Amino acid sequence: MTTALDRDLPPDVADLPALLDWLALLRADAPVWRDRYGMHHVTRAADVELVLRDTATFSSDFSAVMPEARQMSKGMLTRLDPPEHGALRHLVSRSFTPKRVAGLEPRIRELTRSMLPPAPASFDLVDALAFPLPVTVIAEMLGLPAADRGRFRQWADGLFSMQVDDPKEAMNDPTIRDAMGEITGYLGDWCRTRRAAPTDDLISALVTTEVDGRVLDDEEAANFSMLLLFAGHITTTLLLGNAVRVLDAHPGAWETLRADPSAIPGTIEEVLRLRPPFPLTARATTRDVDIAGTTVPARSVVMTWLLSATHDPDAHPEPERFDPTRTGIGGGAQTAFGHGIHFCLGAPLARLEARVALEEMTARYAGLTVGEGEQRPYTGRVLGTRRLPVVAT
Repeated sequence: MTTALDRDLPPDVADLPALLDWLALLRADAPVWRDRYGMHHVTRAADVELVLRDTATFSSDFSAVMPEARQMSKGMLTRLDPPEHGALRHLVSRSFTPKRVAGLEPRIRELTRSMLPPAPASFDLVDALAFPLPVTVIAEMLGLPAADRGRFRQWADGLFSMQVDDPKEAMNDPTIRDAMGEITGYLGDWCRTRRAAPTDDLISALVTTEVDGRVLDDEEAANFSMLLLFAGHITTTLLLGNAVRVLDAHPGAWETLRADPSAIPGTIEEVLRLRPPFPLTARATTRDVDIAGTTVPARSVVMTWLLSATHDPDAHPEPERFDPTRTGIGGGAQTAFGHGIHFCLGAPLARLEARVALEEMTARYAGLTVGEGEQRPYTGRVLGTRRLPVVAT
């Protein structure tokens, strides 16, 4: 009989039940598993946290493994190690402080109320709210025209849908290079515009503020802007869709939130635990290292499964049970937003957008259920759907 360990690649994230079964088997029998391309998959929560915390051994800079990634990683916060990472993160962290993020709530609430259809109605949640809300907010923060959000969605759908047989060859794929070139070309134009005439927005800050005694060049600023644009909206887009799907799967959950909106933050944390928007992240080893009894050679790619960590019973008892009181406000021990120095910079914003959206939806709709129609789940490295037909009463 063929078992999950006989596979040479993971199940696709679009088949979540199969993927969760496979991850559970790996946690029990092969916590560090090598796929057909030589990448090592780490699945236990304690090991995932170890990898993400030890930046000296597990690097975010892949240039030693994939030299072609060096140019495309310039200014890309998620692909930098200390000390460059700290300096660049500090540059924009002031825009994501709790106080600054909290100040965005009136605008987020205004947008949410204007985008939600009246009840009763059937609509696509992603089209109506889950995409336009966060992309409008991050575009305003960056200083980009919200009128271009159709272009942003086309780019995001394209990038997050692209797959190559060997992920280590991704930077050599002409389709990926061309797509990223189009995006950074657009953002590079805005960087040059803001450098010539700065305003009060994130792109202006990127091109005018000194980092380690110098300012970012247009290529670095465009790459950083791309990261902020896409990470700044896709996380909330996926989170809102996942929240509605989880609530729909648990009878009475919607009514509970209507009766007690104070339960919404805990519910968001539980949705993040059950369905983290980004189920895995990668690192490159700088030396031979032992993980759970397995020696991983230097210059290897390590895939750390956040989804597996959030479903690990050693970290979360009865992990498949939906329990909004489990983690509490702030996430507790769940690692959906990562861990260590690369913990998601925009996590407070995503949590705020999700909270406001659920507050407004539960106040407006007596019920919201997933309707008939194609959901178009993403494949690859993001967990969620491009479409989500719903029925509001």
